[in-house]
Amino acid sequence: MIATLNGFTQQLVPVNGIKINAVTGGSGPPILLLHGWPETWWEWHHVTPLLAEHFSVVAIDLRGAGFSDCPLDGYDKATMARDAHEVMVALGHERYAVCGHDIGGMVALPQAAIYREAVTHLAVLDVPLPGWTGWEATTARLWHFSFHMNRDLPERLIHGREYDYVSTFMAERFYDHSTFNPADIEIYAKAMALPGRTRGGMEWYRTLAADHAAALEYKKQPLEIPVLGLGGDQRFGAQMVPMLKE
Repeated sequence: MIATLNGFTQQLVPVNGIKINAVTGGSGPPILLLHGWPETWWEWHHVTPLLAEHFSVVAIDLRGAGFSDCPLDGYDKATMARDAHEVMVALGHERYAVCGHDIGGMVALPQAAIYREAVTHLAVLDVPLPGWTGWEATTARLWHFSFHMNRDLPERLIHGREYDYVSTFMAERFYDHSTFNPADIEIYAKAMALPGRTRGGMEWYRTLAADHAAALEYKKQPLEIPVLGLGGDQRFGAQMVPMLKE
């Protein structure tokens, strides 16, 4: 499962009472990349070498994923944002840009809202965000949200079938199936099969009610930094900018 990139190094960074796996490379202004579910930092492996030509790149495994620790709690997005922020500070980056995809976007937004003196730019990619007026209606249509929120059931059903679940889940979301690489799916499935990681990923969804309530408070103080919202034409692309403008 160990995936590496030339020019990048991996290290476990002690933060917020746990250890977070961080992959670093490049030079220039710092940028933090936050992956979605069911990926790991490897989600960004095509992007990081390009960014490293101009930026100091940090891609982490979120709490509960990959080689990062998988504690029993702390999966609300504010706590996960603290993990990510403290990684950047530990690596010497007091001010930085942050880009999050999917669940990573749900972490990036509170990170920008809470650590306003640190986050210089925010990018959120293709995800419905807690706090959005369309949150309940949109997430009600996403079958995996409600499935993952069930206590213990997903873990029992997925155990031993990680590749089947991840490959099916990812395949139905690919618009261009020529980009579907089974080797990448194998990496994500093996990561999910590590002890506690399936549960860790499910916990990201089990905190969403609390995340939504917290985001309603963040909205009361709009961000004053450049914000980019992008999404696929067949996914959340049309909603990203209006969502972030809220």
